[in-house]
Amino acid sequence: MDVSIVGYGMTAVGEHWSRGIGELAEEAGQLALEDAGLGQVDALYIGNAYGGTFNGQTQLGSLIANQLNLDGIEAYTCEAGDASGGVALRTGYLAVASGAVKTALVLGVEKATDMVGPARVASRGVSLDADFESVNGATLAAMAGLLMRRYMYEYGLELSHFEGFSINAHRNGARNPQAMYRNRLRAGAFAKAPMIAAPVSLFDSAPDADGAAAVVLAATDVAADLVPRPVAILGSATATDSLTLQDRHNPLQLRAVKTSTDRALEQAGLSLSDIHVLELHDAFTVLTALSLEAMGVSQAGEGWQWARDGGLGIALDGDLPISTFGGLKSRGNPSGATGVYQAAEAALQLRGEAGDNQVRGAKQALAQNIGGLGATAVTHILSVSPE
Repeated sequence: MDVSIVGYGMTAVGEHWSRGIGELAEEAGQLALEDAGLGQVDALYIGNAYGGTFNGQTQLGSLIANQLNLDGIEAYTCEAGDASGGVALRTGYLAVASGAVKTALVLGVEKATDMVGPARVASRGVSLDADFESVNGATLAAMAGLLMRRYMYEYGLELSHFEGFSINAHRNGARNPQAMYRNRLRAGAFAKAPMIAAPVSLFDSAPDADGAAAVVLAATDVAADLVPRPVAILGSATATDSLTLQDRHNPLQLRAVKTSTDRALEQAGLSLSDIHVLELHDAFTVLTALSLEAMGVSQAGEGWQWARDGGLGIALDGDLPISTFGGLKSRGNPSGATGVYQAAEAALQLRGEAGDNQVRGAKQALAQNIGGLGATAVTHILSVSPE
């Protein structure tokens, strides 16, 4: 059975000090249900990465179902680090496609500001290998720094070669009223930013954030009866790679990204040339470069070239629009919710409702959510209508 998105809802991304994780989820969920014109769904699938460590809260299925007055329905949390939102969408897709449920609410939520400073960094360390990485003081940013330094060494690059990715993200995020950081980056500022884990700088990595996003899924054959412009999910795939970089044959090859992309495109019956919008997981700029290479957009060692000229080639009117609402870097990265934000933003593009961020003529979009540094990759192909 084919599956479509028939509603979406998003909270502003930022630091919501006075609101709890359930309140954020409730806002996004209600907006999505209202957009779909539904008061009830058959199931609720939640993407959340750090509720246990950030908020001391698990059992989000029951908590959020109650907040949304959806008591009694099937509801539980899906976890895959920063790819939690993507795997929740995958779970909802499979449930509707199988016929097990007719409608599903997929909701991603994260409340990072309950932890600050070193405590937050340590809380995110559960996404690393506990026996070999986090126990020795490794952090996600530190491991990304090692990965980026290796890439720069292999291909003779400087830090400034990556700045176009962040310039593009902020150029698009400046037009997104729900983005956490709406400032534009000046050329040359990227390499001068304070270091987090050299060569990863403050302008290179996406900020932790609070936020919630939701989409409502329904079978495609009834979707048109619910809303005027449903968005079909033509392809859905998840793949994994080794959790630790040292266990990979080549850490500069994101095999999970390649596998999930190839499977999703094959299922959709499309090629990369058919995709008009890419929502990639730019938690660190090196991930964007490596993802473009793993997907087959660029050859090995050439993904960074899309950052040339301030990223004009990946701008809204460029050859390959990326991070059209600011991506993780400018919109912010509410970890477990990020994959659902990507899906909702792609749906906005395809429905022609993206406003100042609209990519003209967008008919197909690819949304890709990554957990860790490529340990989990979830890819969805979306279209304005089944092909």
